[in-house]
Amino acid sequence: MDKAVVPPEKKQYQEIGDDLRAQIIAGHYPPGSRLPPERNIAEKYGVSRTIVREALLMLELQGTVDIRQGSGVYVMRVPQEHDAEEDRFLSSDVGPFEMLQARQLLESNIAAFAAKMATKADIDNLKRILEQEQRAIAINDASQDNQKMFHLVLAGASQNQMLLATVESIWHHMDSSPLWQQLSVHIQSRTHRLKWLSDQQTILAALRRRDVMGSWQAMWQHLENVKNSLLELSDADAPDFDGYLFESVPIFQGKIV
Repeated sequence: MDKAVVPPEKKQYQEIGDDLRAQIIAGHYPPGSRLPPERNIAEKYGVSRTIVREALLMLELQGTVDIRQGSGVYVMRVPQEHDAEEDRFLSSDVGPFEMLQARQLLESNIAAFAAKMATKADIDNLKRILEQEQRAIAINDASQDNQKMFHLVLAGASQNQMLLATVESIWHHMDSSPLWQQLSVHIQSRTHRLKWLSDQQTILAALRRRDVMGSWQAMWQHLENVKNSLLELSDADAPDFDGYLFESVPIFQGKIV
């Protein structure tokens, strides 16, 4: 006898997104109205702000809401039946903040290790990538993904193929994630690219000094800056929000724990 097919368990952001959609369908939030602030939604469901943001991104992908920086989240239309197809497509998608968390935990330690292991050729390659990005920003050229290239070359500078493969896997998930693509489009402006370039120049400077802790901190801060920029997208309703995506990895007596 064949076993029954058990549908995959919904992620938290999907459950909250479904409930918000049901409220929109029920008329609680008609088109043109604004949803409650993210902090209020998070408190109502007892989840983090990042879970709420992922739920809203799901609805934005469906065209149900529009996330407007400095203004809030507005209902664009009443969801339709075919939106369930989009839900099934998203059911295997890892949340973008979860991916960013994995990167911060992993890549900070890789940067620290690379400070010991990087060769002169690795340093030269990283420098070349940053110079290429600087020229690209100057002429507003976004044809090459120098951000991705920098992180992959840095992972390779660890001289550990498993670490490189892990970072490549995370970037593959990001590249194929509708939620991540929907979120990251908001931080691809010239201003943000200049900020990421400055962050990566700091990382490279620490690597060149063979500064293990400095490299760890520079990478951690870079991804912290990315996180904070993403969380600023619709924070107008909660200006006192502390901006934390997740608990930071503790450091005791100068050592990463």
